[in-house]
Amino acid sequence: MVSTHDGPSGGATHVVTNQPPALTPYDASDDRALLEGLRREGAGWAENGIRRLGRQAGSEEAQEWGELANRHEPVLRTHDRYGNRVDEVDFHPSWHHLMRVAVAEGLAGAPWADDRQGAHVARTAGGLVWGHTEAGHGCPTSMTYAAVPALRRQPDLAKVYEPLLTGREYDPELDVPARKSGLLAGMGMTEKQGGSDVRTNTTVATPTAEPGVYTLRGHKWFTSAPMCDVFLVLAQAPEGLSCFLVPRVLPDGSRNTFRIQRLKDKLGNRSNASSEPEFDGTVAWLVGPEGQGVKTIIEMVNCTRLDCVMASATLMRKTLVEAGHHARHRSAFGARLVDQPLMRNVLADLALESEAATTLTLRLAGAADRAVRGDTGEAAFRRIATAVGKYWVTKRGPAFTAETLECLGGNGYVEDSGMPRHYREAPLLSIWEGSGNVNALDVLRALSREPGTTDALFAELTSAQGADARLDGAVRRLKDTLAQGSQAGARRLVELMALTLQASLLVRHAPPAVADAFCATRLGGDWGHAFGTLPDGADLGAILERALPTSDPAGVPAASVV
Repeated sequence: MVSTHDGPSGGATHVVTNQPPALTPYDASDDRALLEGLRREGAGWAENGIRRLGRQAGSEEAQEWGELANRHEPVLRTHDRYGNRVDEVDFHPSWHHLMRVAVAEGLAGAPWADDRQGAHVARTAGGLVWGHTEAGHGCPTSMTYAAVPALRRQPDLAKVYEPLLTGREYDPELDVPARKSGLLAGMGMTEKQGGSDVRTNTTVATPTAEPGVYTLRGHKWFTSAPMCDVFLVLAQAPEGLSCFLVPRVLPDGSRNTFRIQRLKDKLGNRSNASSEPEFDGTVAWLVGPEGQGVKTIIEMVNCTRLDCVMASATLMRKTLVEAGHHARHRSAFGARLVDQPLMRNVLADLALESEAATTLTLRLAGAADRAVRGDTGEAAFRRIATAVGKYWVTKRGPAFTAETLECLGGNGYVEDSGMPRHYREAPLLSIWEGSGNVNALDVLRALSREPGTTDALFAELTSAQGADARLDGAVRRLKDTLAQGSQAGARRLVELMALTLQASLLVRHAPPAVADAFCATRLGGDWGHAFGTLPDGADLGAILERALPTSDPAGVPAASVV
């Protein structure tokens, strides 16, 4: 007979010890930096809704939706059983559950129909908490949000489509747009030969006898969310590159030609279908004047870049919560990980990065909200700061996520921990809507062609003048660097802009422990080259007490980690 009690302690070999309990259920909105920023940027009225959404995001049900949507990836059906071309993408029910909540909670186009101050801030805060579930479904909601201001360049089309794009009904069926209860929008810009250089697109738009109506012929290279109802597409019209609205279903009920050649086999973002559609006699409506396609669609790009910053900040917060939860319950060398000095340094350093990203995200959302209401100063600030934030926050995401995964050790390297999914997601945000170089060059373009952006940026930075000598010194260095800027040094310049901007926000709005440690490391040089290298004088306890959730499913209070 083989004994099941053959260990030296006499215990069963399969008794599990020294493992954390499940994180779920938890409150994804239990984040002081987020809630303070929500109030500060004019959307305090949304706090109850954000807290409710945060609890739902951290529920066992919603977390399972995210896991299942990624495990059961979308499937392309080019033809039906009879051989008819259908070009449809099938999703797991969990995807639809996530989408239904996101649209109902106003995370798609709803802010454009909401007159309340801070509506765009409330949407961003909602994304920061609902994003704890799953990242892929944020793509169609983001593009739907971003399509509205571009579509307004063509009032007759906006009159038809905007009420459905800004609604809160999720209707996944393919049908005539006007017959649906709600619409989603996608976009198709890049092509094989051009990539970010969209002016080299070869898709051709041919005018028809009907004013404003064209037919398209071409092949797009990376069009996400092909299940959407309408798309904003760039194509070459007689007067140059132009923007067009392409519906999947035409007003007479027939399918528009939208041949999905394949779905992309991506590193991450697996729940979201990204595709290569082919246009061949595809019916399209002109949006904005011919030859002004980039100018028409640029507002859409500004909106989706904000969402890239938001998604990176969300990923940072989500993985920090996971790492902190693990450290609270895992022991090594006679003490819990969260009580080990070096682990505390790592977690505190990550917490600084996360708070800086969240605070900047909400400041950008506040600028967007005030800009669409006519504030020209905020519009100028938004123009440059969104490009700066897109470059820097998304660039920090992969290193941050790798460090949080390492906090879990081998436990974080296995799929069922969820951390590999987050790690694979992180690089996307730096690529989508322009890679690092594209955004760095866009900052230079704004500085040279839109002088008001420089004034707006320094007005923001100098509002904290005199509060921290390291910040004051960084602002002076930034002015000197601007005077001798070059394309080759664009990344260095934008990095300094981002760090100075984040430091300015933290000096004004965060507790002294957070602001001091950030300025000492990111601006003062008292830092290493990896996370977990905060100086000895940093108040790790205060930083962690602020960053980690107030309690967890096992009932461990925040006070026990400081």
